Amino acid sequence: MSEAQKFSHHEGDKSEFEQRGLRSYFEYRDLGVADASNGEVIAHVIRAKEGSNATGDWHVHDCNFQMYYVIKGWINFEYEGHGFKTAKAGDCVMQPAGIRHREMEHSEDLELIEIVSPADFQSRMVD
Repeated sequence: MSEAQKFSHHEGDKSEFEQRGLRSYFEYRDLGVADASNGEVIAHVIRAKEGSNATGDWHVHDCNFQMYYVIKGWINFEYEGHGFKTAKAGDCVMQPAGIRHREMEHSEDLELIEIVSPADFQSRMVD
């Protein structure tokens, strides 16, 4: 590690969900990990935005590591080379760095935790 990590206790009832990122149909609540890890990792809770649906656009994330754990509901993805997958509450998905994928649909009550490295990763649409 280039810099020492800091202790972090992120209190969920003192933070709010906000709109950001590639997907307008989700809201994100930062968990304070990016600051505590000096930008090495980001962790956030993602939930479905009421009345919004997935676009089905192919995209990739320029990162070294990405995984998500479904807390509630379900989500359907298509992954290049792996086909269609449904992740439901209790499932954990490790997306290899740079894998081409697209979200097809999700439940209205979807909530998941996503962890990505580095914290300032980029997402981009692909054909």
